Amino acid sequence: MELGRLQYLQALVTEFQATESAGTVAPYGAALRGAPRADRCLCVAEAKEQVLANLANFAYDPRNYEHLRQLQVLDLFLDVLSERSDTLVEFAIGGLCNLCLDKMNKDYILEANGVEPIINCLSSANEETVMSAVTTLMYLTTPQSRQQTTALPVVECMLRFSLSASRRLSNLATVFLEDYCTPLQVEEARSLSKHTAVGIPLPRD
Repeated sequence: MELGRLQYLQALVTEFQATESAGTVAPYGAALRGAPRADRCLCVAEAKEQVLANLANFAYDPRNYEHLRQLQVLDLFLDVLSERSDTLVEFAIGGLCNLCLDKMNKDYILEANGVEPIINCLSSANEETVMSAVTTLMYLTTPQSRQQTTALPVVECMLRFSLSASRRLSNLATVFLEDYCTPLQVEEARSLSKHTAVGIPLPRD
């Protein structure tokens, strides 16, 4: 059963990589070769999204953690965070959010310098991406990583998120500020916010 699980996940990873390297994906290869370029690009993009969504869904199950590490899916998710596609980034940060519940995965992400690209997701206009990014930063916060996960720009961002019209985002940001930041950090970020308009923009509602 475990071998079948690993083989299926391997097939998903291979399929995702095929869309990046060849611009086609196996089940649709013949049809795509004969399609207009615009249609072909659209189909490839949709195929990538579908495969990545499947991988992110498998990240929910702790039974898959070892397989996903073996297949370097954590690196794949981290790499995708720099993609231009909002949908791909949403699925990738969602997958990382699920995976970092595990200590080995958490340690790997931290050692791979994954905090910075996750912080960059806070500037997304996609609320789901932002929610996953905030939650992931919470899970990644340790005594060693706290300086980075609760850096001043992050705390300032959470202050503004706490004022969001979105109740979900507002509540999550408030939890971050109360449970992961010191009063001194919050006060410093609040003081900075009064003197500058520069910061991470709020996502669209």
